Amino acid sequence: MPIVNIDIASKLSKEQKSALVKGVTASIIEVTKSPDHSVTIIINEVERDNIAKAGVLFSDRT
Repeated sequence: MPIVNIDIASKLSKEQKSALVKGVTASIIEVTKSPDHSVTIIINEVERDNIAKAGVLFSDRT
């Protein structure tokens, strides 16, 4: 049973989320030969204030 966690540093519209999970599900089905009903996807929209790279918050990057 594939479980995919997607952490993203932005807000997505419902339409974007739908397109994302359809594409990811299709890719997983193709590679693993798992049935679509076994694929679970969790989208975590993380505020840019809560992510940093090289000591700099994403919200402070230009």
